[in-house]
Amino acid sequence: MSVILYVSYTGTAQDRFDREYYSHKHVPMVIEAWKACGLVSAQALYPLSLDENQPGTVAICECVFRDEAALEAALSAPGTPALVADVPNFTDLAGQHHRGAPL
Repeated sequence: MSVILYVSYTGTAQDRFDREYYSHKHVPMVIEAWKACGLVSAQALYPLSLDENQPGTVAICECVFRDEAALEAALSAPGTPALVADVPNFTDLAGQHHRGAPL
C-alpha cells in the first residue's frame, strides 16, 4: 500500500517562503534524490489565501511512496542531508512531517 509523506510549513503571510525556488528547485531535488528509493510522485501545494493576521499553512509538499519501506529508504538515503541543507534557500520556517495512507 502506498504511503504519503506530507511536509508542511506553517507561518504568516509575512514569513519568508520562496514559492518559485520551492516549486522549481527544491521539489525537483526531492524527486531526484528519492525516486530510486520508491518515490512515486511529489508536488508542492499552496493555500488559496492566508489571513495576514493568523498563522496558517504556507506550503505543503506531498510525497507519495510505493510503500513504507520506500519511505524509510528515502529518509536514510545519501541525498537526504542535502535536501535538509537546502531548506534555508527558500524559507526560515521549520517543516513539519506527517505520514498518511490512502483509505
